[in-house]
Amino acid sequence: MNPSVSGNLGDVFAEHADSDSVAIVDLYNPTKPCEYTFREFNGNCDAVANGLIVAGLEPGDRIGILALNRVEFLEVLFGAMRAGCVPVMINVKLPAETAEYIISDAEVKIIFADADQIARMNNSTRVVSFGEGDDPFDRFKIFSNEAFPSFFPGKGDIAEQPYTSGSTGRPKGVLLDHLGQVWMIDKIVKSRDIRGDDCSVISAPLYHKNALLAVKSALSAGGRIVLFSRFDASEYIRAIERYRLTMLTGVPTMYALILQEEDLLNRTDLSSVRNCSMGSAPASDNLLDTLATRFPDAKLNLNYGITEGGPILFSWTHPDGLPRPRTSVGFPIEGVEIKLIDGPNESEGVLCVKSPGVMEGYHNLPEATESVLSSDGWLNTGDILRCDENGWYFFVDRADDMFVCAGENIYPGDVESMLERNEEVMQAVVVPAPNTLKAHVPFAWIVKREGSSLDEQAVKEYALENGPVYAHPRRVFFVDALPLSGTNKIDRRALEAEAVKKAREGGGAD
Repeated sequence: MNPSVSGNLGDVFAEHADSDSVAIVDLYNPTKPCEYTFREFNGNCDAVANGLIVAGLEPGDRIGILALNRVEFLEVLFGAMRAGCVPVMINVKLPAETAEYIISDAEVKIIFADADQIARMNNSTRVVSFGEGDDPFDRFKIFSNEAFPSFFPGKGDIAEQPYTSGSTGRPKGVLLDHLGQVWMIDKIVKSRDIRGDDCSVISAPLYHKNALLAVKSALSAGGRIVLFSRFDASEYIRAIERYRLTMLTGVPTMYALILQEEDLLNRTDLSSVRNCSMGSAPASDNLLDTLATRFPDAKLNLNYGITEGGPILFSWTHPDGLPRPRTSVGFPIEGVEIKLIDGPNESEGVLCVKSPGVMEGYHNLPEATESVLSSDGWLNTGDILRCDENGWYFFVDRADDMFVCAGENIYPGDVESMLERNEEVMQAVVVPAPNTLKAHVPFAWIVKREGSSLDEQAVKEYALENGPVYAHPRRVFFVDALPLSGTNKIDRRALEAEAVKKAREGGGAD
């Protein structure tokens, strides 16, 4: 059923449900790609919905998904929403204790999991296995010659319950409703020129909201997705030529790893790519320059999103046709209200947003909800953005990442941007290290460009010449790649822990 009729997020690709064109290429096993037409995939989603009803689940019941990227993950996702159930996507990299907490907090009725994840579970919840097991997924699905009658959601009926990463505490369930998410998908497809002849690659984990949004947007437009179980730079590059990919997605660190594969890139036809989008972290000018050289026919687009916000807020195009500055995250999507507060002026501050896509709140956490969501629907993102004279927005930093050095506020993003203007720096991350006299001092982790001879002293001198003295990195560490969290964001917490260790070993500096 068309989502414009049912309002159900599980029906977001209903317009193409009877098509025999390929919807998904599943590379869970890279040596044995599996293709699914829209008709086949739609039937499998309906079969999951039937299975949930027969299993006794009702609208509003939570079901868990604990798996790497695979087509079965998506069958459960869409099938559950059609049945009115609420999928809870669980990060497979979480410690077992944290995964158990999410299952308990959400009151999950059934878990759908990879076989190797089942061994980690220690509860009485029913577990359906995507691989071998006592309760296999193939037997759970119930096929029918009739289309499944999708649940008709009302205002506030929850479609999905992703969990925040929990970097500052226990993960929080984010309540996203059907009508708001259907509205969001429609806006994304139109504002970002997503087409039916596009082929998009999905290698970020599906328990990450941005990856799920890319899937829904592509399928809604009638396009094809190539689904990797995990990111591998060389396989990603090979897929570009093999499947004539048009839409690339990733985070800056993933693109940096791709660009290191110079020999393979030189041998690969990259001409099909028309769009490279990246999010979860700012991208350096050096990274963008190199991408522009490798993909000269592609538009380079930076994303900004927050799970609680739906998650995407910005379009890549301007209503007056103005060119987008390449480091801008975009212009507000039609229907998204934006304001900046608590900044030095009206053009910079903490981003607040209001739209139909904003979350209903945090699951069973009224105080946490009230701390970020006003009674009239304004979400405080905690992110600092600025706006130029043409209405383009730019990400500055996370307010939570700011730290104090000798009484001076240091925003890591400012220092990172300054360091990345050095032509020998591909990526930089700055975190606080404890210091007896100054509370904290900046430590930097840097990925150098190919052939660079940059050393620690040169980085310090560059920082002193190009930024405030108090913000220069007291220690500099060079790495081949920056660590990623389970949601493919740069793992700042891991680097902060490493900075503490280095400082205790005598590496803390003036």
